[in-house]
Amino acid sequence: MVGKSQIKFIKSLQQKKYRALHKLFVVEGVKTVKELLASSLKNYQVYVSDPSVLPPNTGGVTLVAEGDLKKMSSLTTPNKVLGVFHMPEEKEIDFSSWVVALDDVRDPGNLGTIIRLCDWFGIPTLLCSSATVDCYNPKTLQATMGSITRVNIVYANLQSILQEVKVPVYGAFMEGKVVYGEKMPEAGILIMGNEANGVSESIEAMVTKKISIPQFGGTATESLNVATATAILLNEIRRG
Repeated sequence: MVGKSQIKFIKSLQQKKYRALHKLFVVEGVKTVKELLASSLKNYQVYVSDPSVLPPNTGGVTLVAEGDLKKMSSLTTPNKVLGVFHMPEEKEIDFSSWVVALDDVRDPGNLGTIIRLCDWFGIPTLLCSSATVDCYNPKTLQATMGSITRVNIVYANLQSILQEVKVPVYGAFMEGKVVYGEKMPEAGILIMGNEANGVSESIEAMVTKKISIPQFGGTATESLNVATATAILLNEIRRG
């Protein structure tokens, strides 16, 4: 049995202010929960309706009825297991490698996909502006597919950090130089802008090189999705 107060507490973690208050976040789904359990993250509690979906001797597991799991869940159809984990401490930014920086990206799915891309392309740090969507948003976590355990995600004032860095700062702009002709350095910062407005003027002023992805189709498509554009640019960065 899980008490009403416990269910209420877990539901409250769907909101950013309560996640920040308690330094806890919720993940759902067998694959993602198992990935987090196998990582260095510390679990607060795991709730499961079918214990066989988890490795034997997993600590901190509570068996619950499917009805109670549904009350805790943010999903229409709960996925047999829900985990509550402690937020990791942010690490220092490693500027000896490439860093992806997000200037007010607001869509949780885009952020989750970009976290997964950083994991895939070996980008150790994702730097997010203060107004970028919370990386512990349930939809973001679903989209990361567990990659959140392998990327250092730092929220900070982008402008302040960019004023101090010694590495080149690249920004994605429609009018930038075509990335396919660029020789990319071993380290740098790649700025990706807001879905509707692109890179803000204050951040644009700190970009040392504007790059773009050429359009081969008709002009009806105004721009690429920010996560799709990030994938293409990271691929070119890793090609060198």
